[in-house]
Amino acid sequence: MHRRAAACICVMLTLGLITGCAAGNSVVETQAETISPDAESKDSDTNADFATDAAADSETDSDTATDTDSVSHATDTAGPDFSENVTICMVGDILLHTPVEEAAKREDGSYDYSAIFSRTADLISGYDIAIVNEEVIIGGENLGVSGYPAFNAPFEIGDALVDAGFDVVLHATNHVLDKGAKGLTNCYSYWEENHPGIEVLGIHDSEEDRNIISVLEVNGIRIAILNYTYGTNGIGIPSDMPYCVDLLSEDRVISDLERAEEMADFTIVCPHWGTEYRLTPDSYQLKWASLMSEHGADLIIGTHPHVIEPIEWVSNEDASDPNSPDRTGTLVYYSLGNFVNWTSGTGAGTSARLEVGMADITLTRDDTGNVVISDHGITALVTDLRPGPDGVRVYKLADYSEELACENAILSQDPSFSYEYCVSLCDSVWGDDYR
Repeated sequence: MHRRAAACICVMLTLGLITGCAAGNSVVETQAETISPDAESKDSDTNADFATDAAADSETDSDTATDTDSVSHATDTAGPDFSENVTICMVGDILLHTPVEEAAKREDGSYDYSAIFSRTADLISGYDIAIVNEEVIIGGENLGVSGYPAFNAPFEIGDALVDAGFDVVLHATNHVLDKGAKGLTNCYSYWEENHPGIEVLGIHDSEEDRNIISVLEVNGIRIAILNYTYGTNGIGIPSDMPYCVDLLSEDRVISDLERAEEMADFTIVCPHWGTEYRLTPDSYQLKWASLMSEHGADLIIGTHPHVIEPIEWVSNEDASDPNSPDRTGTLVYYSLGNFVNWTSGTGAGTSARLEVGMADITLTRDDTGNVVISDHGITALVTDLRPGPDGVRVYKLADYSEELACENAILSQDPSFSYEYCVSLCDSVWGDDYR
């Protein structure tokens, strides 16, 4: 889905080559894939096909990109900025369990999610590009607002994401087909009609739309962003919409990365992958990270495990000595955890689902003209839960306290939760990377 307010021009590229992009903030795009959802809490152990891994998810995607690419550009009405520095943040899953929906519901039947973002909106809106993983489909109230296991959100959550400062919304998740094709098309139409300036990735309304690589141009730097999911909870892809969701298919991912390399200065991949509630990457994530790095991904930011996972550099085949300061490679955030959730889980480890990571990256064009990661880290956040209206809020961990932690409703599900628990978890998973 390609959207940026201002003027949009579509050009057909026979060789996948863009011959000119105006400075300022603009957007180009592409994607590719197929669909199919499965049941929630067990789906994370099942991962999408990886070419040589027969044990992976049974869904297959043989789609390949066409020889022509549609490219959408938009001009920033504020005028160009040649500072050649871009700040990027990304947060993990917006997972709207029933208690989160209830906290947002008003007496007149409408929904207001603004309280969730009230402590972080200023932080989010301060970045040049802010990305969010919208875990649940936004199918609207007509399809019934619902939590786990088959999620569906009202349109107001989209409004809240925009108001919070997000520029890019990721929809390639295992819950994307929870309400079938109608949920997906309702979601796509909602974004198109209400927020055309937001870049929405991972879902499509046509083959042509899927074959567009999304490239945002900010401060003279062109950044491609790709989004895929391992699967769709066993729900089959509609036979008349084989293009509607971007799935992790080796051929497709490689093709998209190669095209992105021609079109952009820097490529970000946002895969929905991994094993739920595991604090370290699994073999599936490691294989995909290696493949993506080998084929041109500069930054990988993952979602789906619902807990935080480490950050590391992955060297590709052409990398120099990993200990050399001039080495090449890919920065990987394996999982950012849930940005918001109110799990029904109980017992030890449940508290880890409230610890949140906000990836924080600065890109710079160096003296050789290459765009590199000049700074990176992760900002620790935590979800605070309380019964009643507006009882769900996300705080910076630095702004949280033991006093607030002692009143978090998660204590009734996991008594081990505390402020110190959150700090210790961040220390053990991220080490010196977190802020």
